[in-house]
Amino acid sequence: MASSSRNNKKYDVFVSFRGEDTRDNFTSHLYSALCRQNIQTFIDDQLNRGDEISESLVNAVEASAISVIVFSEGYASSRWCLDEVVKILKCKKEYAQIVIPVFYRVDPSDVRNQTGSFGDSFSKLEERLKENTEKLRSWRKALKEAASLSGFNSLNIRPESELINEVVHHILKRLLDQVFRPNDNKNQLVGVESRVEEIESLLGAQSKDVYALGIWGIGGIGKTTIARAIFYKISSGFEGSCFLENVREESQKPGGLACLRQKLLSNLLKDKNVSLDIGLNFRRLSRMKVLIVFDDVTCFSQLESIIGSLDCLTPVSRIIITTRNKQVLRNWGVRKIYEMEALEYHHALELFSRHAFKQNHPDVGYEEFSSKVMKYAQGVPLALKVLGCFLYEREKEFWESAINKLQRILHPSILEVLKISYDSLDDKEKNIFLDVACFFQGEDVNLVMKFHNASGFYPEIGISVLVDKSLIAIGSYNKIRMHDLLQELGREIVRQESINPGNRSRLWHHEDIYEVLTYNTGTEKIEGICFDMSKVKELRLNPNTFTKMPKLRFLKFYSSLFNGENKCKMSYLQDPGFAEVKYLHWHGYPLKSFPSNLSAEKLMLLEVPDNDIEQLWDCVKHFSKLNQIIHAACHKLIAKIPNPTLMPRLNKLVILNLRGSKSLKSLPSGIFNLEFLTKLDLSGCPKLKRLPEISSGNISWLFLRGTAIEELPSSIERLLRLGYVDLSNCKRLKSLPSSLYRLKSLGILDLQGCSNLQRLPECLGQLSSPITFNLAKTNIERIPESIIQLFMSGYLLLSYGERFQFVQKSPFLERGCLALQPFLGIVEDTLIIQHTNHTPVLRLQEIWQERGFSLGKGHIVLPGNEIPKWFEFQSVGSFITLEMPPDFFNNSRVQGIAFSAILAFSDRHVDCGRWFSFSFELKVKTTKDCGTHDTRLSQSRVNYVESYHLHLGHYLFCEEDFNGFWKCNCILEAVHFNVFPPLECQCCGVKKCGIHLLHTPDPTSMEDPSTCFNCNEED
Repeated sequence: MASSSRNNKKYDVFVSFRGEDTRDNFTSHLYSALCRQNIQTFIDDQLNRGDEISESLVNAVEASAISVIVFSEGYASSRWCLDEVVKILKCKKEYAQIVIPVFYRVDPSDVRNQTGSFGDSFSKLEERLKENTEKLRSWRKALKEAASLSGFNSLNIRPESELINEVVHHILKRLLDQVFRPNDNKNQLVGVESRVEEIESLLGAQSKDVYALGIWGIGGIGKTTIARAIFYKISSGFEGSCFLENVREESQKPGGLACLRQKLLSNLLKDKNVSLDIGLNFRRLSRMKVLIVFDDVTCFSQLESIIGSLDCLTPVSRIIITTRNKQVLRNWGVRKIYEMEALEYHHALELFSRHAFKQNHPDVGYEEFSSKVMKYAQGVPLALKVLGCFLYEREKEFWESAINKLQRILHPSILEVLKISYDSLDDKEKNIFLDVACFFQGEDVNLVMKFHNASGFYPEIGISVLVDKSLIAIGSYNKIRMHDLLQELGREIVRQESINPGNRSRLWHHEDIYEVLTYNTGTEKIEGICFDMSKVKELRLNPNTFTKMPKLRFLKFYSSLFNGENKCKMSYLQDPGFAEVKYLHWHGYPLKSFPSNLSAEKLMLLEVPDNDIEQLWDCVKHFSKLNQIIHAACHKLIAKIPNPTLMPRLNKLVILNLRGSKSLKSLPSGIFNLEFLTKLDLSGCPKLKRLPEISSGNISWLFLRGTAIEELPSSIERLLRLGYVDLSNCKRLKSLPSSLYRLKSLGILDLQGCSNLQRLPECLGQLSSPITFNLAKTNIERIPESIIQLFMSGYLLLSYGERFQFVQKSPFLERGCLALQPFLGIVEDTLIIQHTNHTPVLRLQEIWQERGFSLGKGHIVLPGNEIPKWFEFQSVGSFITLEMPPDFFNNSRVQGIAFSAILAFSDRHVDCGRWFSFSFELKVKTTKDCGTHDTRLSQSRVNYVESYHLHLGHYLFCEEDFNGFWKCNCILEAVHFNVFPPLECQCCGVKKCGIHLLHTPDPTSMEDPSTCFNCNEED
């Protein structure tokens, strides 16, 4: 199995050992050393073991990427240990698990042949179990195989501490090389391998001092990519390592430099609670061989603040600095600077093609277009990626227009090339892009969405478009990322709005802001200000400063220094002002209260650290205007001071979102009684164990995902309008109240991942309306008969491999092809079309339409390796050739196509859990140009599943299809089934396929055409 299938394991290492021999010495020291390297290690700490290996231990072995077997003198005296060896070797064979033996004070040959003192232990066990010859044979075979593997011998490596160091270093290297690093990582990097080798040779240079290397080049040229590739390749050879990314960006945040220093020391010293004594920490570092990457450094002072100087590091340490400013490297005394150059033409073309065509070369007919793009992109990787994504799946006319536009842009800068993607946005998308470029780099995407929702920019669509166009990315921890080059593009666009900063829409540079505020030159053009006050001297604001900015939406006055202070002084603020502000962050806000016209109704974020505020608003009436309350405010108000007097003030509250409140333990008793509250989101509150009793309420949506809820109050039955309950991943949930059946409006109950939930109340079947259950990844083994009957008109989601026990077979589950096996996955596309009386899928349509869906196309996956016989056209492989009359699409009885395909995967070639795109295409020929064209009719996302499975679905032609076919006078020639990404081995892919034409009923026919959808056992 490919190594990338191991990188999703729960544990990095499983340690098998004989407790009496090594628990309190070698094994405990090995475990501590692995933990210090942040290697997730499973070690069985049970002192008393039974005769048989426990299920939890078996699961732990399977959930580990590497198994370490510590063979000691008494190891073979334990049945438990020997069973572990057998299981470990089975995982090695089936899952390519890495196995590393350690021979602790025993000779490998004694383990291999069961001789010496090790053999004596085995002989004693053999004497007790001499009748179980099969078991003994399997143990001997396992010991011989395991002892033949390459490992570590304590008799050859001394002292013991050195043995442990070598074992840990070897494990870390195997994890980095074969587990953590994606198997296809090289395929994602183009033109990098030779550069990595060159830089690696430079870092290996002999030097009596700490060797520092600079990687220098323009933004988007690939400096960070190269540095990260080097870091992953060589970091295992150092005692401590840290990749400190985005130094420039992080240093500009409040206290950013102090946070970076803390992160550096924590990573290098492997100490999350590193001491605040800087001198002590750097003395500890002076004894270590470390590797540090400072990514995107813009000035000398950043390095000086984070690490001071290189004198505190050992001469064998290595430092890599990436920057766009060569002067930073000179100031730091970096002797060797590696200049990043543009990609060579063939590498640039390959990188562009991967994004524009999803392959390593251009499509036929697009070579000249691609050559012109190469000319303007100039080998800059970011530009190649952005343009490739921009042109992906576009028609030639679009390419020609885009390239012509490129030719009209005379400025040679790559920024201008990227502006093509910006020009393709609508006005609201452009506003979101400029806001991110000026204010929201690195911010949480949910915060950005809320702000732009309040601004009326439809961010659900806009942010999706920006991601699709590679203008932004959603990175780790749900943060918005924008490449430096793209950020500079956005800011340059704003600069060009006016030579006078006061006439620009957004201000972020401290000099521009200082000028506008000092001379009070702001205008109605200004929509946002982001001001780092630590970079200027104190200034006194005019009381009417903000009255000149009636469109101000965003105001952030902050300090990037650890102990920053407010530099903007004032005695009072003149009204009107702040009327449109949605985002207000003011470090050290100087006044006693907020401006009277600061609209609580519009405000979505309020942060005023180190303030002197005595009251939020001058009068309580503003509270009654609140329709929703921001996360941070709710977190503090309710988690810290559950004041009952707060509830009446929130009487107009419609949506209460406390998602992710880490310290929230309880809710005020009257929270459910708020008259207008319809949505309560408590997802991700890990300390919330219970809900208050409920007397009444109008809540329709209740989200409790990932909380510590153990049970719901029986009084939940009083939420008569409750329609959606999300209890997914509530690991402590043990039971559901029987009163749930009284919830007349309940439509969806999500219990996915409730691993402690073992049964459902029998009375749930008394619900008066159809309900959707999600029982995936629960421990429920039996579904009550009453719920099965309810499922007749509802929707039940099960997971592959779950073994549910049904009291009796549901008629629905027995009907036709839909056998008793749990569904592996259902993919639906509810395209709304006019009513058509197609009959082969009539029964399926009747069932699905009971859930309110109109079936334009559908797709289900079932176990099986044969195409049902009622498919009139069948073929081996993924291609069916057809002979159709010229008037095929003019036949008014043709309504659509039912399709089927046998899709097979192999454990040896496909990673479990991987998603694929499964589609089928019509190949039609037009009489006008006699050319063959592909028309993709159906595309679904399917998961890898074991063995052979039948994909069964249908597509009903819509009016647009018919118009296109009739207009071009098309003739259907073939149908082709595709899987993307392509499967490289012959044992995987589409093995068989079939189609069946769907017609309206023939009134002259006496046959019931719906019978073609019934499958007899012989089929």
